[in-house]
Amino acid sequence: MRSTEPRHGTGGVYISFPFCAQKCSFCNFASGVFPAELEREYIDAVICELRANPWPTWQPDTVYIGGGTPSRLHPADLKRILGAVPGRENWRESTLEAAPGSLTPEAVEGWVEAGINRVSLGVQSFVTRELARTGRKHTAQTVYDDCALLRANGIHEINIDLIAGLPFQTLESWAESLDHLQRIAPPHVSVYLFEVDEDSNLGLEVIQGGQRFSAGALPSPDRMADLYEAAVQRLHAMGIQRYEISNFAVPGHESFHNLKYWQMEPYLGFGADAHSFDQGRRWGNVETAAEYVARWQLRRSPALEATDAIPDEERFFVGLRLMRGVEANPSDWERWGLSIERLHDAGLLAVEGNLLRLTGRGVLLSNDVFQEFIG
Repeated sequence: MRSTEPRHGTGGVYISFPFCAQKCSFCNFASGVFPAELEREYIDAVICELRANPWPTWQPDTVYIGGGTPSRLHPADLKRILGAVPGRENWRESTLEAAPGSLTPEAVEGWVEAGINRVSLGVQSFVTRELARTGRKHTAQTVYDDCALLRANGIHEINIDLIAGLPFQTLESWAESLDHLQRIAPPHVSVYLFEVDEDSNLGLEVIQGGQRFSAGALPSPDRMADLYEAAVQRLHAMGIQRYEISNFAVPGHESFHNLKYWQMEPYLGFGADAHSFDQGRRWGNVETAAEYVARWQLRRSPALEATDAIPDEERFFVGLRLMRGVEANPSDWERWGLSIERLHDAGLLAVEGNLLRLTGRGVLLSNDVFQEFIG
């Protein structure tokens, strides 16, 4: 079993690769389909940003390449990017996000050679009708084949992303996705509730009251909650425990990198729209790949102005995402005591001595809980 305790003197590295073969209707990330020339320039810019970085006293022990679709990277380019991250011999986890159907034997072999030991598959659903309506092209068999290929090459740390609340999704179709998940038996699963966000085509259509992208076929908020709860129960029965609001793992197989975010450990982000935290400040890079490359060509930093972190507030609305909860100290009780009592009385927060944890209902209404600890 892998220890999930934080290690002193270490941090995380996040690398953004915002390029995709196609834009999914539900996606609200700063990613998309861009010219091949921009992609080549972007890779060079990221490598330069990594090499120019004045690395702090800590060394990275986790690396995460997200997107976009980083699995589109040529293995040689992936090797160049990861080669610019120091301390490979100390990495305990190096994750690559991948789109089902983008894996080949040559690519996976290249990932392993470059240092990747964990892959997160953006499956979202195993049901063909649901996938087609959102622009995804894979099938359930694609995911089976991809997982078999990863395992054959020694990558057993596999995460599968699912979305609860896609157009046309029902309790029956959700159960079908969970059936496939049980057959694959990954050690880690992420379950996200569909979010109506104007930065996605589907979300904007919902906000505008339109019907494109199957906006009229979204499950109701109550049905989405039912889907999420069904996943919690089913995954628990598989031995896959919820350790964070959206993340479930066989004990010992939690995402080391993502735990850094929730435990307020330091991390550095590289590439467009990547964010950083040094335990005192937070900052991010410019949002688009084009602006990121333009700044690199002008020899300007891609980083935007940093803001001061507020640890007393942040450790609640970040730490409470973890099912193990947050320890409240005397000053917390003095500042937040009335809010804690109100949340406890509402059945949203469990209080065991000084330990505060979200209840099952609190998980579903977590944004209401977090709001109490801001300001």
